[in-house]
Amino acid sequence: MGVAPFVAWFLAASAWINITAPSLGFPQALEQSWAQYSPWFPVATYVPPPAGCQVIQVNLLQRHGARYPTTSSGKAIQKSVKKLQGAAEFKDPNLTFVSQYEYTLGTDDLVPYGAAQSFDAGQEHFVRYAGLVTQDMLPFIRATGSGRVIDSAGNWSAGFAYASQQKYVPELSVIISESANDTLDDNTCPQAGGPGDETNAWVDAFTPEIVDRINTAAPGANLEGSDVVNLMSLCPFDTVAHEVPSPWCDLFTYDEWASYEYYGDLGDYYGNGYGQKLGPVQGVGYVNELLARLTDQPVQDETQTNHTLDNSPITFPLNRTFYADFSHDDEMISIYSALGLFVQPQDLDPTQPATGRTWVVSKMVPFSGRMITEKLTCQGDREYVRVLVNDAIQPLAFCGANGDGLCTLADFVESQQYARNNGEGDWALCLRGRMNEKRGVVRPSTFVSSDEQSVDAMF
Repeated sequence: MGVAPFVAWFLAASAWINITAPSLGFPQALEQSWAQYSPWFPVATYVPPPAGCQVIQVNLLQRHGARYPTTSSGKAIQKSVKKLQGAAEFKDPNLTFVSQYEYTLGTDDLVPYGAAQSFDAGQEHFVRYAGLVTQDMLPFIRATGSGRVIDSAGNWSAGFAYASQQKYVPELSVIISESANDTLDDNTCPQAGGPGDETNAWVDAFTPEIVDRINTAAPGANLEGSDVVNLMSLCPFDTVAHEVPSPWCDLFTYDEWASYEYYGDLGDYYGNGYGQKLGPVQGVGYVNELLARLTDQPVQDETQTNHTLDNSPITFPLNRTFYADFSHDDEMISIYSALGLFVQPQDLDPTQPATGRTWVVSKMVPFSGRMITEKLTCQGDREYVRVLVNDAIQPLAFCGANGDGLCTLADFVESQQYARNNGEGDWALCLRGRMNEKRGVVRPSTFVSSDEQSVDAMF
């Protein structure tokens, strides 16, 4: 489909989209500084394939929508709120709300705004890729077994059906238990480290002035650097839960929010990304599943794939035109890193933000963030691959792409040696100390029993 026909078709189809996620009331620049707690936004405007090319397969990987804090982070936030509420007085007018503030947030689950995000994504993806869908070729949907991820998959499906005027109603086909091998969750590498040293160093660098300012304005609060991070995290959680601007956000300047963004960048880079020795290998299983779908060949993987599921045409069909997988942000970071996306010229400095870095997690894994891998045919039968993250075309220099982001399918497959070689020894390091444990058992049915308790996110 050329650009002009695509635009005409898209404008007509857009009439079917009913955006349900409301505005949160803040400038987009502020919301984008909330790191992995930012609401989804398109990093770029979707660009249709070049003239003479058409998309023949779509592989969607999407994070769940906005949620409440996890249990552990919610407890930490409440503790910091109570410390601030214990101040003898509040000298800054921006703090006057604190004494009457009541923490009412839930834990772990989607908030209504997050449900709307997924619904809207489903609408958008039907509009964009409707030509790939028939009654016999509906999107094949999987989700990791966390409640908020399962719900996000269901909301996406509902949005997809709504945009098709209920003509196409895809169903969630596979729920992968997070207590077994799972390519949509990062729970299978117990030896992986965390980002504590790096994020702690940055907290020590950027919070002292904030601590001094708030403690001066709220004598007796005795806040520390970790409290600042907790209260800054409350800003997006409070905002997405109530869908109005949270007063916690006004306690900090734009420069301070930029520092908070970098805190999130460091956490993912050193938690699941290139700064973590065993970060990328946790994305290898998904990459090998992606290669199987792109090439219509059985999955070849000895890492975290669930062989019972991937060996069955019921739970891992090939020759489909649309796949949709729903996951967590940490796992998506590992997948990006396994693929070779967002490579940095050097590791992120935990004491000084890197100027010009492309590792910005609000642009990578915001709430409802997504990666789309398109398979295309161009100039007859030649097959190509294009990858978009939040609608921004990825350069894919590692497989010879030019400005259009297109690699031949053969070159893309060849570029994924790290995944095709099962992490080149890193997977064995993941399992050191548990090599003799039994592989998790799943029931051989379309739906796999889910463990509703999800692995805690970074914060």
